[in-house]
Amino acid sequence: MSSNHSELLYELHDSPAFLPSLTAAFQHLLASFVGVITPTLIVTSTLGLTEYTPYLISMALFVSGLGTAIQTKRIGPVGSGLVAIQGTSFAFISALILAGNQVKADGGTPEDVLSLLFGLTMAGAMVEVVFSLFVHKLKRIITPLTTGIVITAIGLSLINVGMTDLAGGFHAADFASTENLAVGLGVLLIIVFLNASTNHWLRLSAIFIGMAIGATYVGITKGLDFSGLASLSVVAIPTPFAFGIAFDITLFLPIALIYLFSAIETAGDLTANSLFCKQPVSGPIYLARVKGGILGDGVNSLLAGMFNTFPNTTFGQNNGVIQLTGIASRKVGFFVAALFVAIGFFPIVGGVLQAIPKPVLGGATLVMFAMVAVGGLKLLASYALDRRSSLVTACALGMAIGVMMVPEALSELPTWLENILLSPVTSAGLTAVILNLTLPGKKPLASPHASAQRVESSTGVAQEETEVKEKDVEKIQVTGSLGSLPGQDVESVFGFGKSILETPRSASTISQEQMERFNVSDIDELVAFAPGTFTQSFFGVAGSLDVRGTPGETYFRGVKRLDNPGNYPTPIGWLQTIL
Repeated sequence: MSSNHSELLYELHDSPAFLPSLTAAFQHLLASFVGVITPTLIVTSTLGLTEYTPYLISMALFVSGLGTAIQTKRIGPVGSGLVAIQGTSFAFISALILAGNQVKADGGTPEDVLSLLFGLTMAGAMVEVVFSLFVHKLKRIITPLTTGIVITAIGLSLINVGMTDLAGGFHAADFASTENLAVGLGVLLIIVFLNASTNHWLRLSAIFIGMAIGATYVGITKGLDFSGLASLSVVAIPTPFAFGIAFDITLFLPIALIYLFSAIETAGDLTANSLFCKQPVSGPIYLARVKGGILGDGVNSLLAGMFNTFPNTTFGQNNGVIQLTGIASRKVGFFVAALFVAIGFFPIVGGVLQAIPKPVLGGATLVMFAMVAVGGLKLLASYALDRRSSLVTACALGMAIGVMMVPEALSELPTWLENILLSPVTSAGLTAVILNLTLPGKKPLASPHASAQRVESSTGVAQEETEVKEKDVEKIQVTGSLGSLPGQDVESVFGFGKSILETPRSASTISQEQMERFNVSDIDELVAFAPGTFTQSFFGVAGSLDVRGTPGETYFRGVKRLDNPGNYPTPIGWLQTIL
């Protein structure tokens, strides 16, 4: 058990007993179970593939367990070595539905649809595998601005699906009936109020409880259809390529682009995970974790396509479980993996879930999808939008909403380009990246995992340092003088009668003239002038300074301000002198 960090009961390399491990694993399962199965439920119901839903849900759970084990174990370079729960990604739903509808429009069978979707999943996984090798070199593309826009577009593109289910589902005979709307909104309100509760267990189980209450109400008033359970097999045996694989380059490009942005989101999730697990969030060990985690996402998505399910990603919601339970041990990750695999072997689980009424599913997913969009907006808000970044955001989100509302506007484009831009996520992402690279103005901020923060390592980090190769460490030596520090003697509080340069471990002062000369306009640029300082970072948002491992304090007109551990960029433009 940990003794170094009071907020952690068990650190990354600790080995808790069976009961604490099982309890924590069950909470992880509860937090992620709905998220794992929901994309499959949405894709199959939208594309008319409901006869395959139980088997596909079983495979989604099985692959989630397999992927979680790989991420936790860290096999060679593959995996983050953290309790990084894997699950089916929401980001790909709209692109997969678009591809499936195209196959159906061309006269394809349900098996043709599934073979193409799984083929695209495997091909896109290779994009993420290759991307993981160069993630540290793409700082101008992986910025809080572009990432926030893409996450917002993902949430916006899915709200249409959630609202349709809330009203009864596609082609429902009672679509938009008062009863459907009442059930869907009731489930939504239950989830919202439980999430606002101060009880951790209620918050953790909010979605599960809301859907259970909604399904129970419909079951009592109208009845649920479980007739399909009798035809299900007792055990589902994972069969690679059960539906074959197919490929279409014009339908692949939108999915490939989403894989890139999914990798960016994974980097942010792993940063938060490292922070909660008291692991470094800067330096070679951290970089190796991020690269291994993104590579693990790619490998797991490759396995997903092979075992007949959709792209996988690292789930961010489970980071909250680590913070809540205080258990960061990798042993828990293996328990979670075992639970997912065990449940995945039984198709009856998928059969029961398939009977969930559409308004109940819509009420739950509408909240989840909207929260995805809100997460993107929060990231954009932390960016401190100026005129340039506001233009980028407006154009990108305008394109995303535009193609959702008027898809016919692209009908005269070449087929391959139309298929790319029809996805709101790819339209927003391409627009954001291109404008962010080409518009004149301030250079883009660094990636969400680029800001440095001094975090004390746990006992297991020393074991991993030997695994980091020398090629992962970049040495930069700066010589000469820029005259950035004052050379006059300083008395006052130092008492040495010497200059700042000659006063050992004293202080760094930055005058208004220096700030203007070197264009010091934000907290990231400030650390370059103050030796031994870093920025406190959370998802790439630079907060206050960290001075030799101690959080810095901010005073305004002699009054100490609230601590800022990366909630918003500390404004320094109004300062005349920084000491």
